[in-house]
Amino acid sequence: MSSLQILHYSVKRHHMVHKVSSLLDAYSGLLSNESVILVVNSSFVDPLLQFESQLKIIESSFRMLVVMPSLDKIKEMGSSNEDFEDMENLYHNILNTYENILLTLVSKDLYKLQILKEMLVWMSKDRSYLQERIMVIINKVLRFTVTKVRKYTSVDAPCLGLLAAELSLLCSHEDPSIVQQASLGMCHLLYIAQCQYDIRTNKPTNDKSYSLQFPSSDVEFLPKEFQQDKSKIAQRVGQTLLPSLLTDFVWSLLMKLSSPDDKIASDAASILKFTLEFHAKKVTMVTKIVDAIYRQLCDNNCMKDVMLRVITLLTCTSPKKVIFQLMDYSVPADDTLIQMWQAAGSEASVAPHVLKTILLILKGKPEEMEDTLTQGKCFSLDATNLMPLAASQALCTFLPLGSYKKAVAQFFPQLLMTLMFQVFYSKELKLTPRDNALYAQDALRVLLNCSGLQQVDITLTKENFWDQLSEDPCCYCGVYFIAKTLSEYNFPQFPETLRYLYKLSVEGPRRSEDTVIIVIFLTELLNNFFKDPFPEEFLVLFTNWINDANPIVSKLILQRIAHMSPVVNKIENVSSILIAIVDAFLSKDDTVVFQALVTLRRLLNKLDKVTYSLGTRIGSSYCPLMDHIDGGIRSMAIQHFGELVRDMRQYTWMLNDVILEGLVPLILFLEDDEERVAEACKYTLKICTSQLKWSTSHLLKDENYSFEMVVLNICNNLIISHRNYITNLISDTLGFLWSSRTYLKKASVILIGYLAKSGGHLLLREEIEVMLDVIERLLRDEDPAIKELAEITYDIFKKIADKLTSATLKQNFQKLLKFFYIKKLKPLYNYNSLKDQIDSPTDSKDIKNDKTL
Repeated sequence: MSSLQILHYSVKRHHMVHKVSSLLDAYSGLLSNESVILVVNSSFVDPLLQFESQLKIIESSFRMLVVMPSLDKIKEMGSSNEDFEDMENLYHNILNTYENILLTLVSKDLYKLQILKEMLVWMSKDRSYLQERIMVIINKVLRFTVTKVRKYTSVDAPCLGLLAAELSLLCSHEDPSIVQQASLGMCHLLYIAQCQYDIRTNKPTNDKSYSLQFPSSDVEFLPKEFQQDKSKIAQRVGQTLLPSLLTDFVWSLLMKLSSPDDKIASDAASILKFTLEFHAKKVTMVTKIVDAIYRQLCDNNCMKDVMLRVITLLTCTSPKKVIFQLMDYSVPADDTLIQMWQAAGSEASVAPHVLKTILLILKGKPEEMEDTLTQGKCFSLDATNLMPLAASQALCTFLPLGSYKKAVAQFFPQLLMTLMFQVFYSKELKLTPRDNALYAQDALRVLLNCSGLQQVDITLTKENFWDQLSEDPCCYCGVYFIAKTLSEYNFPQFPETLRYLYKLSVEGPRRSEDTVIIVIFLTELLNNFFKDPFPEEFLVLFTNWINDANPIVSKLILQRIAHMSPVVNKIENVSSILIAIVDAFLSKDDTVVFQALVTLRRLLNKLDKVTYSLGTRIGSSYCPLMDHIDGGIRSMAIQHFGELVRDMRQYTWMLNDVILEGLVPLILFLEDDEERVAEACKYTLKICTSQLKWSTSHLLKDENYSFEMVVLNICNNLIISHRNYITNLISDTLGFLWSSRTYLKKASVILIGYLAKSGGHLLLREEIEVMLDVIERLLRDEDPAIKELAEITYDIFKKIADKLTSATLKQNFQKLLKFFYIKKLKPLYNYNSLKDQIDSPTDSKDIKNDKTL
């Protein structure tokens, strides 16, 4: 043997020894790992920590396997048959040991089937010659699991979805032997999943009822239906896996779309699409999937078409979840998000559900806190909720789609009003000019153009309406103008819009500003479409709105009622609306009170006098307003009171009590500092005294006017015709004695003096004592004029008190005598008000006490 041959033999021998050594090292390492795993498996360590440690050991063992030399290479080294047989036995012992470790783990806990999934991941990265053998091991473990689960009353194997995803991809492997093993593995896995499904649904497991019969041996059963048939795989997996497991299956395939291996990505895409086409309704965690797709698309993933198709399929079965997630990104939307919107809107069948979801989002107010939203909502919005802005922008994408034409027509009223609300809300946002895009306004224009109302948009544009609307801080005028323009073009959606507005009104809007918009829109439509007769079903709405908590609503509806008075007055029973207007007199908002006065007068001017059965109540409602702090309201209430009395001159008997009820303020405010109030008092007193058959009117003319003479005349008439009211009038006057307005103090001191003079005999001693106490306080007033007037009045009450005796019989006799004996009063104060002095400069400025009684 030559030296070269000897060297060659030595090298081969050295390699042979090295290979044998590596096999022995692998075997000893596996045995050591097996011991550790058994110890850990029998310990009471936390299950999660236990699994993590065991997984690391299994991975270490797996790395030992894949670096082993193949038997073919060992045979090529020229070893003897006896040596090769020994190494072959060692080789199989190593693989069997690894297999036994897996069986040991799975036999105790099905959760550890997760290890098989990890093995498939390691195998795809390693590309080892042992791939087929590893698949055989996995199949044996799955087959062993099948025999176990048949006897179980519960099956907890949460990794089946992830494992199914890995096996499904291997069913399209280039190597037929891998495909065969993967298909067999899928069969085993689906049997396990079927058992799990049957147990969860309380359905008894029955092999005969299961379409994938469990094979008696690997050789006899070759599940060809799974080999290279992605559609079959998708159908079987979707039918068998529980929703949570199917979601894992879908999620795993979705992640594979970004694989650098084009074949894996393509196979995953096909299986994913088939799965969702058949079973998308079973998929949970839809929002997580949608978010993952958005992130991948933003990273320019090459499988864009597939991912957008996934969005379409998920939208068909879970539109609410998909749309909510698509609206939860930053505003304005980027191109990627717009493409996802287009994908979500590509199916006409789901268009109504998509629009319903968007309308639900648009019920929210941008930047509204979460706890103010509808109770029981399913989606969490952060404190700076901008989803309504995104939804408005999304409508600009959805509405023009051909697939949405029918749905847009169906939801036109809801979209119209919701976008009107959003236009108003957007005015309150404090965003940068870039962010504060007019999404709701743009969507509103798109809605008009998609609903056959292009001419409405053209008209509004010519009027520069859209630009003005974006600049108008309130936009209430814009609501009116849109409603008016729609009415002018007789928009065909009027009936359903009116029905929806009525429904909104009855149910009650979520916010007071919504009510304002509804009132404007509804009243304008009614005003344009119902000239005669007015639909009475809206009467209750109007009545409720008159006294709405929002004063803007109250004022608006009162204005609209006044404007529509010719129509409203033709309602058969208008009393309810009149009563509501009268109740509005009690509003704390002066503008509401003022408008209520105007509206009521407009209606009364048109109403048939037969409706004055409410005259007494209406008249009484004016009385408290005669002393209102606002001069405009005072003068109007007094003026309208006189007009009511004038209109009811044929029914004077109905209002006599009310006239006397308002007599005190009518007299006192003759001295009002505001000329309009004083003139209103003169106007109304002329009417009232005329109706009472009193000869007072001539004294109310400017050339004859003297406050004291008017008071004297009225009191003389009271003595003659209405003496029983005098004590009530005295009581009414007392309330004005402490007014902060000087002219009221002076006037009330004079009036109460004359009333006491004319009706003092009707007062009891206790009442006189109260009067004296009140007047005595005015004797200390800072104004000398008031003090002088109070002295005269005090003297009047003092003399009345002196004439009274404690004897009840004598007191009653005096009253009876006074009842039959009438003596007209004479001037007591010789009072000249500032008005009298201006009109008659020669009159005396002194106040003298007429001692003659």
